[in-house]
Amino acid sequence: MPQLQANEVRIPADVLPEAQDTYVQNYLAATRNTGRLMLFACDQKFEHLNGDFFGKGIDPTDNDPEHLFEIASEGVIGVMAAQRGLIARYAPDYPLINYLVKMNSKTNLIKTEQDDPYSPQLTSLDAVLAMREAGVNIVGLGYTLYLGSEYESTMLAEAGELIAEAHAQGLIVVLWIYPRGKAVKNEKDADLIAGAAGVALCLGADFVKVNPPAPAGDLSSAQLLARASEAAGRTGLVCAGGSTVDASVFLSQLYEQIHTGGAAGNATGRNIHQRSLEEAVRLTKAISAITLADFDADEALDVFEGRENFKL
Repeated sequence: MPQLQANEVRIPADVLPEAQDTYVQNYLAATRNTGRLMLFACDQKFEHLNGDFFGKGIDPTDNDPEHLFEIASEGVIGVMAAQRGLIARYAPDYPLINYLVKMNSKTNLIKTEQDDPYSPQLTSLDAVLAMREAGVNIVGLGYTLYLGSEYESTMLAEAGELIAEAHAQGLIVVLWIYPRGKAVKNEKDADLIAGAAGVALCLGADFVKVNPPAPAGDLSSAQLLARASEAAGRTGLVCAGGSTVDASVFLSQLYEQIHTGGAAGNATGRNIHQRSLEEAVRLTKAISAITLADFDADEALDVFEGRENFKL
């Protein structure tokens, strides 16, 4: 896959002139000089409590939070997304990882039937910038929005302000956007997901993470995803990885999302970290082979199973 040069990075107009070089460096770091995002999502420690880290089918090492950092350090990723406090605790021992600070989160205890979802901002941008000044390799921020929630307007306002402030400091921003709440009848409806992608663009996000749409009629999920990718315009669209599945299935889905659905990379968590360190590292390489080097699904499976070496 062709390497993206610094002068080819599109710089948003809200990036201040003195922060433009920093923005370009952060964008290239997060995308490994390709323009495609390989995001290792580790925010479930908060979002899903310990259910994603201990239990049947999950490697026992996943219960130790350091497992996440070991994978990010030894594997091939673009950026690791996690909450500020988690990064602060482990970053001194893992200084070379590119970090994306997840600025808001909620647990999964309160269900939609009880109340519409609201994910408040957990920390100030100043606190994140202070960590960056102290030497933590922070390249971007993340924020989750629940379109259709009765608290939608509050989250939209927070996200819009955060993106403007982050860009002014040269940071990239990834939005997680999930239509969810009592007003939402089908959160995986293709038109609704395309709408979410357009909202991310209007807010100025660099990338948006969405759930892949449900197949409908004769159209596959990847074919319907193409509508959302186009609606996202110059905001790169990536899909949530979802629950752990067989590696061959996951890699085939990812290839289709990129080459049929027009996705600009991936955002994967459970499918990686619920495995042993050795297996998780192999899967990051296989995922990156597709995302960053344009391998096909069979070639990427060879990387995962050790039949082919992959080094970016």
